[in-house]
Amino acid sequence: MSNISIIGTGNMARTIGALAVKGGNTVEVIGRDAAKSAALAETLGGGTTVGSFGAAPAGDIVILAVLFESAVPVIRKFGDGLAGKIIVDITNPFNATGTGLAVPHDTSIAQQMAQAAPASAHVVKAFNTLFRHVLAHGAPVDVFMAGDDAQAKAGVAAFIESLGLRPRDTGDLSMAHWVEGAGVLTMGLARYGVGNFDFSLGVNTLG
Repeated sequence: MSNISIIGTGNMARTIGALAVKGGNTVEVIGRDAAKSAALAETLGGGTTVGSFGAAPAGDIVILAVLFESAVPVIRKFGDGLAGKIIVDITNPFNATGTGLAVPHDTSIAQQMAQAAPASAHVVKAFNTLFRHVLAHGAPVDVFMAGDDAQAKAGVAAFIESLGLRPRDTGDLSMAHWVEGAGVLTMGLARYGVGNFDFSLGVNTLG
């Protein structure tokens, strides 16, 4: 199992944290508000600990569960404390209407995070195409991921499998732009083609 630190105390932090504890992973919660962090840790149980915001996370895998506007500033705040860590970016850089991306066409929020992080850290994009309540359901849904380092992706894939989910590697970190675009696609399907938010994108294999 994996040693996980989750930066953030919102709904996705709670959902991934609960699945991580259930999957036998060691979990640390880190938030700006120490009281909220402590409350979430108590809710998650399973020996979940509380870290200090801005200090080096205890986990080998650090899940950044914050709004995308805060992603790069948070990376800079933790600075060298993220050296050697695997950073999982779950954010969706949507525009105000959720109909497009709020980043240029030739980059992604994950790539911007990688530029801000220590050179020895490895950013992996994952989880952004899943609605929180679908993820919380615990069904074996697909988790699209992208990253430059094969070993880092293998570590994230093992963590995803511990949650009872299926990792789907899309390629290097340049693919994160398109994985983020898949988040926009999911929103479009929810509004039109499917008509509700009770689904997830996935891969069907033939034969």
